[in-house]
Amino acid sequence: MTDAAPTPPSPPAATGVSRRRMVKALGATLGAAAFGTAISPLFRGSELNADELMQRHYKELSAADKQTVLRRLEAEAKEASGRDVTIKDAQPRPKTKFVYAINLSVCNGNGNCVEACHKENNHDRDSNQSYIRVLEMPKGTMDMEKGNTTYTGAVPQKDKFYMPVQCQQCDEPPCVDVCPVQATWKEKDGIVVVDYNWCIGCRYCMAACPYHARRFNWEKPNVPAAEVNPNQGYLSNRVRPQGVVEKCHFCLHRTREGKLPACLEACPTGARVFGNILDPKSNIRWILENKRVYVLKEELGTKPSFFYFFDK
Repeated sequence: MTDAAPTPPSPPAATGVSRRRMVKALGATLGAAAFGTAISPLFRGSELNADELMQRHYKELSAADKQTVLRRLEAEAKEASGRDVTIKDAQPRPKTKFVYAINLSVCNGNGNCVEACHKENNHDRDSNQSYIRVLEMPKGTMDMEKGNTTYTGAVPQKDKFYMPVQCQQCDEPPCVDVCPVQATWKEKDGIVVVDYNWCIGCRYCMAACPYHARRFNWEKPNVPAAEVNPNQGYLSNRVRPQGVVEKCHFCLHRTREGKLPACLEACPTGARVFGNILDPKSNIRWILENKRVYVLKEELGTKPSFFYFFDK
């Protein structure tokens, strides 16, 4: 059974963006107290609150604004789960562009990377969500349409190889181009991010992504308190609200602090290589210069920052 292409989303309500602007304008006119009373009906059965609706776009927030937002989100997380969490806003490292590569000769389809991603990024437990899919592929092709993500039994199979697929962190990301509210963008270190507080859930980005790398939260994510990863990032693994799109972010809350992605640390075969392509001494640079590397769907011109190679 192959992975089906994502169903194109229905157009967002015509009032989606204008409603956000209207509500913020109303708040500026009425003042905080009157504003809260006026819009309280909007929050019945919703995760939103007045502070979130009034929050400006991430790129417009001052350093002080960001700290206010982070403390508010930490308090909300504490109330929701009873766990103390730390939410940081790790910034891109100078002279850094992160790149990933996978050695398909040694990946054996064990799925440890999928599970590590699931736990590290506080994914919904009910849907067993993850940013990574591992395709069991027939040898001799790189056509994703021939891959199977629901394989069972012992791995590896002798006539198969295994290809993990996640966000390709494209240099020409079509998902960014189609977002009507600029809730997703590419950062200086090459990572494509999403501001969950700005996303309106239209899912245009999901339809535009040729790698099926984005996920939508149809329900409020369920993460038991004991399983919450308390080390979180604003643009990465904090628990996302219902109704927004999310994706792989190269574990930026880790990698921007000099650590490795969780999926790489969990890989028992050494198939995964991650690093700064701008560092001439990095392992990833050596691989790109000395191995015959491939990218998925090269003909689309998305210019992925995610590579694949074989030893032979």
